[in-house]
Parts: sequence; C-alpha cells; structure tokens
Amino acid sequence: MSRPPAPRTPVPARAADVVREPDVEAAPPGLGNRVGRVRDVVTASVAGHGGAPRWFSGVFAGVQAAVLSLVVVAVPALAAYVATSADPTNAGVEWPRAVAVGAGIWALAHGGALTAGGATITLVPLGITVLALFSAHASARRSALPGLGSWLAGILAYAAVTALVVVLAGSAGPVGAGPGPLLRLALGTVLVAGTGLGTGMVRARRLRELTRPWWSPVPPLVRSGAVAGVLVVALLAGAASLLAGAWVVSGRAAQGDVVAGLGVDLFGGTLLAVAQVAVAPNFVLWALAWLVGPGFVIGEGTLYSPAEIVSGPLPALPLLGALPTDAGGLLRWVPLVVLVAGCLAGWWLHRRLAATRAWEPFAASACAAVTAGVLVAVGTMAAGGSVGPGRLAVVGGSAVLVGGSVLLGTLAGAVLTSVPTDPVVRRAVTQRLRRGGAPSVEPTPQAQPAPAEQADA
Repeated sequence: MSRPPAPRTPVPARAADVVREPDVEAAPPGLGNRVGRVRDVVTASVAGHGGAPRWFSGVFAGVQAAVLSLVVVAVPALAAYVATSADPTNAGVEWPRAVAVGAGIWALAHGGALTAGGATITLVPLGITVLALFSAHASARRSALPGLGSWLAGILAYAAVTALVVVLAGSAGPVGAGPGPLLRLALGTVLVAGTGLGTGMVRARRLRELTRPWWSPVPPLVRSGAVAGVLVVALLAGAASLLAGAWVVSGRAAQGDVVAGLGVDLFGGTLLAVAQVAVAPNFVLWALAWLVGPGFVIGEGTLYSPAEIVSGPLPALPLLGALPTDAGGLLRWVPLVVLVAGCLAGWWLHRRLAATRAWEPFAASACAAVTAGVLVAVGTMAAGGSVGPGRLAVVGGSAVLVGGSVLLGTLAGAVLTSVPTDPVVRRAVTQRLRRGGAPSVEPTPQAQPAPAEQADA
C-alpha cells in the first residue's frame, strides 16, 4: 500500500515580496483618501520587484518637495491679487502676473533675483529657504527610498521644477537680472535639494557610516578642530537669536507705529507678517554681525554696530523698527562674546584632543578658528544683498569683516584655554626653560701624563 502524500506546509513569503495593497473599500471617499491611495500604490510599485525602478521614488520626492514649497509661496501672492482685484489701479494686472511674482520670490529664496520697477532684488529670504529645506526633508522621509540613484534623481527633478519656475517668472525673475543670479540659483537649488533630500533619505547615524570613507582620511586633529568651530558658530547663533528677540520686544512701540502708518487691514497685516517671517533668519544674522563687532548696514551710508550707529531712511517694514538705537559705552565690550565662545571651544578641545606633540593644540585651535570664520562669513553673505535701487542696494554685514572678527576671536579664546592646560605643552615649555636657563658647563678634561713620565713610572 502506498502512503498518502504528506500535507504541504505553506512557505512564508519574504518581506521584500509582500506588497501592501491599499485598502480601497475601507477608506471613505474623499480627496485626502484618494491621495493616500495613490501614494500607497506608488510606494508599493517602487518597493516591489516587478514595479518601477528604485530611483523613481527620488523623482517623486523631488517634484513633491519643490511643488509644496512653491505652493506655499504662490498662494499668498494669488490671494493678494484676489483681495486687491477690485482696486481700479490693478485693472490691467491679471492673475498669472501674481503667480509669476510668487514664483520669482520662490526662486529668490534659492539664490536667484527678482526684478521689479527697474530695481534688482537679491536679498535671499532665508525663511523661505528654510521652508524649502524642510519640504525636501519631509518629502524624502515620506516617499523616497534610500540610495545614491534616488538622491541624484531627486536633485535633478527638483532642478527641473526650478527651471520651469524660472520660465514661469519670465523677466521678473532671474532671467531679467543677468547670468550671475542664474548661476547662484543653480548652486542654491543643488544645495537646498541635496541637503534636504539627503537628510530625509538617510538617518544621521547612517549618514555618518556612509560618509566615513570621505572624512576618515582627515587627521583627527583637523576633525576635532572643525567640530569645535561648529560649536562656536552654534553658540554665536544662539546668542544672536536671543539678542534679536530682545530687539523685537524693546522696539515693539516703533513697530506698532510703522503698522499704523501703513494702515493695513486684516488680510494685509497677515501678508505683512508672512513677509517678516520670511526675513526673520536674515535679521538674526544681522544681529550676529552686530554682536561680533563690525555690525551691518540697511542702506548705503548707515551703520549699526556696538560702537557707532548711523541711521537713515528705512523701508516701511515693521521688523526694521526693532533695530538697535544705543551704541558706545559698555556696548563696546560686546564683541568679547566671541572670545568667550572661543574659550569654550578651547576647553572642549582640551577634553577631546589627546595631544602627543606640543604644536597640536595650536593647530586644532587654528582649525576651529578657520571653520568658525568661514561658516559665519558664508551666513553673513547669504543674509545680505540688495532690496531696491540707489542706497538700498547695500543691506547686511560685510562677510570679510564679520568672518575675520570671528576667526581672530575664536583663535585667541581657543589658544588661551587649550594650550596652557595641555600637559604636553607644559612639559615642553618646562624642558625648554630648564635647558635655556641653566648655563651649559662642559666637563674639564683631566691632564694626561707625558710619555716620558709614563716610562719613568
């Protein structure tokens, strides 16, 4: 008799082969649920073996990031057009013009330029730039699959949307300002898309492992100095944020007078508040330039610094009512905050760096100073630009002066803290002092007897 066949045990499917299908029947009808079903289908097709390639998720995330941040900027511009469409002075303005202005402002946040009334505006609204970075990060975190191909495809897709926005903006955008703004726009687009999508695709711990082949050949001395420089920048940025908040609180009366003088309604006040939020990071970086010492300008011929204030006519922006009005006296000592930040960085280097030679603490302090100076100079350059014709073509701080002040202050503070407390340096100094302070005494050679005397002996 033949034995009956053994029952087959079902083989569990692999996790990579399981594709979650969207629950269409359980979801109630609605636009949000439709979008969710589309996203599930796209994600499932990308994750499956027989679906779209892996880089397609990067393209989807790049387009989504650019469109979301663009909509946030373009919708208020279109709403402003709708609110003012009944004004007879706006009879010849059509709604595509409002969308083009919003697209130009979005491109301006990526490093482009905006042309209006014969004036070229190059001041980057860093608030919108931060919004674009967050949008790219969130889109990649939600929709993209990690991988080099996905990352590069997302950057290219973001750049394609940016090119479409430039065409949409027309002569009011970077095209009408020349090749310089177009080059800055291309660089800014790559930086925003690459940073936002990269941080969204890869976690911080995983990013460290992926980038290890790039930074591991760098000597630990240089790496520690660079981290100390970033620490200095973080301390200065925090102090500048507190200072900017104090300016806003103390200048609320002047800001209220500006708002009353403009006579805006509820909708206009909302748009004005959005515009001020867009330049709030710029205001913080101006406060950092004031804190460091060289200060900043709001128009040619003006100066706002701890040692001197030279004011002039200002644009009708309530945030500018919070600019400082006092200078001199004890405020001249404010730039010592850079020295304090450098001392803290030097203390961190002393605890972090295990020096084996006497020159290493000096080199680490120099690396920290260069890193802090370069980062602050780049931030100061990004926060400045032109906001109008004539004297308003110069706004912000000097990148060379502000960055140089941070470099020198950080170097002095780090050396004062890390060098004297290092045991290797103290040992080398002690040996040098002992060697240089005691007179060198050569041993006196003993007299040798003559050959005749040796023979007589």
